[in-house]
Amino acid sequence: MYVCLCRGVTSRTVAEAVAAGARTANAVAEACGAGAECARCRRSVRAIIDAADTEAR
Repeated sequence: MYVCLCRGVTSRTVAEAVAAGARTANAVAEACGAGAECARCRRSVRAIIDAADTEAR
């Protein structure tokens, strides 16, 4: 599923960036571009980060 329509970034790509160490929306934006344009997807990006943190516990 697409998370960022501006850059065409999928949830899988965001999850991979998070797995590689991106723990903030800004870090994800730097890693894959999601949230770097209009920022409407930042809520979804943060949800993916939070889900990864929950799974890690």
